[in-house]
Amino acid sequence: MSVDLRTRIDGDAITIDPAGFFSSTFPAALERTRELIAPGIAHLELRPLTVEVGDDCWTLSCREGRVEVDPGRAASGARIRMSVDQLAGLVHDQATPMTFFTGGTLDMPAGGFTEFLDWWLVLRAALDRRSLHVPGAVTFVDRDGAPLDLGRAFRPEDPVEDMSHFLHEAGFLHIAGLFDEEQMARVSADMDRATPSYGDGDGRSWWATTADGSRRLVRMQSFDEQSPTTAGLLDDPRFLRIATIPGDDHVHAGLEGNRIEALVKPVGVVEGISDVPWHKDCSLGRHSYECCSMTVGISVTGADARSGQLRVVAGSHRALIWPAIEQGGPRDLPELELPTGCGDVTVHLSCTMHMAQPPVDRERRVMYTSFRFPETLSDAAVEGRARVRAVRERAYTTVSQEPGVTD
Repeated sequence: MSVDLRTRIDGDAITIDPAGFFSSTFPAALERTRELIAPGIAHLELRPLTVEVGDDCWTLSCREGRVEVDPGRAASGARIRMSVDQLAGLVHDQATPMTFFTGGTLDMPAGGFTEFLDWWLVLRAALDRRSLHVPGAVTFVDRDGAPLDLGRAFRPEDPVEDMSHFLHEAGFLHIAGLFDEEQMARVSADMDRATPSYGDGDGRSWWATTADGSRRLVRMQSFDEQSPTTAGLLDDPRFLRIATIPGDDHVHAGLEGNRIEALVKPVGVVEGISDVPWHKDCSLGRHSYECCSMTVGISVTGADARSGQLRVVAGSHRALIWPAIEQGGPRDLPELELPTGCGDVTVHLSCTMHMAQPPVDRERRVMYTSFRFPETLSDAAVEGRARVRAVRERAYTTVSQEPGVTD
């Protein structure tokens, strides 16, 4: 088994001729994949979508279970305006509808955002030769073929083969007790000591406003430079063993521009995002260039339903579904809570849908880092990830709600 889903490499041309794409390339891709995507189309309510690029426009429609591309504008349905660069980014998987929404560049004068998401699914299915998700397509079995216990928490000494199988099936892992409470107490103290070294707007930290009007530091980048204990954890053989779990030669690469980030999840955030709604880590693009990397969370304080725990959608890494927010229609993939104790570690694949619940009673402290494929450490890949991160950071300072549906 493998979690290497990459089909594109950085450096490939991402230019596009809109007329050639809509008159030839896309229709040909739809024809090649017609039988592959037809079952999934039956579960989508696809109204016509007119795509305008400059002075030209084309209409996507579904007639008798078949997707058609016609020149001109439909008399009704959804409508979106894009630049040539935006279309190129969408086609070549450097962007998704969420990129336009979170970046404030969505220009959709008619229809609802969720209609754009549905048509994006069709686009990706045809261009990437992937089947659209249908209920019952994803099942969960253990190594012996019996139903998988999705609530299982592993111990650090458990066999890597068991962890690997679970990760491939479910898209996440919970490893209990990887670090001890004394280590986490030192990390928490380092977070307190490091706080004055970060400033609102310094480019290496995120801030949020709480209900009492306070500005709170919620994310400290390059935290290993502030915390000798944290730097030591990243070199711990028990931690580095996580790289071996998928069996795809992952390495500990850290996050964009830094090895690890320390997060504080305050109660009552009203501006800025501390607790991110449902999303995949590839929700802003580059799935076919980087997935699946692994995001690893180290629970400094532990978490439960009252203090900002992580939630995941099991098996979502194996399903072509919306890249963020909860998809309408059949919801057959199980949503699971991941309560953690102090020193526990969570692992989720970059294609796994997940979210952080807002804390209600107690704030949470956690650190996040990443394991990636060695090839994604190239200069071009770093540039691509930096573009995505810039959109994310800009959006997270201003957007505190999920996109709605408008008609």
